[in-house]
Amino acid sequence: MLPIDLHAHSNVSDGMLPPAEVVTRAFERGCKLFALTDHDDLRGLAVAADTARTLGMQFLPGVEVSVTWRKHTIHVVGLGVDTANETLQQGLASVRQGRDERAVRMSDALAALGIPDMLAGARKFADNPEMIGRAHFARHLIERGLAKDMKGVFKKYLAKGKPGYVSHQWAALADAVSWIRAAGGLAVIAHPGRYEFGRMLMGELIAEFKAAGGEAIEVVSGSHQAIDVSRFARLAEDEGLYASLGSDYHATGEGAREPGILPDLPPGPVPVWRRWYADADLLAEVA
Repeated sequence: MLPIDLHAHSNVSDGMLPPAEVVTRAFERGCKLFALTDHDDLRGLAVAADTARTLGMQFLPGVEVSVTWRKHTIHVVGLGVDTANETLQQGLASVRQGRDERAVRMSDALAALGIPDMLAGARKFADNPEMIGRAHFARHLIERGLAKDMKGVFKKYLAKGKPGYVSHQWAALADAVSWIRAAGGLAVIAHPGRYEFGRMLMGELIAEFKAAGGEAIEVVSGSHQAIDVSRFARLAEDEGLYASLGSDYHATGEGAREPGILPDLPPGPVPVWRRWYADADLLAEVA
């Protein structure tokens, strides 16, 4: 299989590296096709695309939209989007508006637990102040010695049901998919193995996603185990969805895969990149 990574983050959202550095790391690992998919923001894509072009690597502009579906937070990746599309831009701006208010509530919840001044500490890690999120709080909690790594800090403080978690209403599923489609993009259910849905609930999510115009699901993800890869490959084939793959890279040393190279997609479902490229095209250098 070709080295392809269609889900990664920069410091425009909750990653640690600037867009150009994320793209360069993927290229140095042999990546042939890369997508930057920052949460709810497109502002790193111009630099990322220019960097990929200079390096001779194919690039898809992307985004990861935060969605509330039946009180669950899920994520929908958009690939191949037109960054100038006003419908997508306005939709993402509406999602970003609630992030600061959520951050204040998270800080208050942690203060009630006896951990004061978290908001100021989290902001130190948020290079884009509009995009402050749980990862920035997690990094500050680790900095203060309250957990040793990202997995531990989420498990103790920030995962659903933990004292630093606060619920929030993100975009509706149908709206997120419609914004992506309005921008000429293809919508992908991101890292489905993280949602811990049973077969029935996952089936209902996919049915609503397809009805809204969604077309793909991540089969290989930085957070998927081998059993997840097999499960979602079968599901993609059965449901007629494209199979996508992505590292979900945020920062080196935080437990995720490095950007650029992933395990192969299993045979069966159609790889999502074939919407834009034949395999042979990805082996040629960018002109």
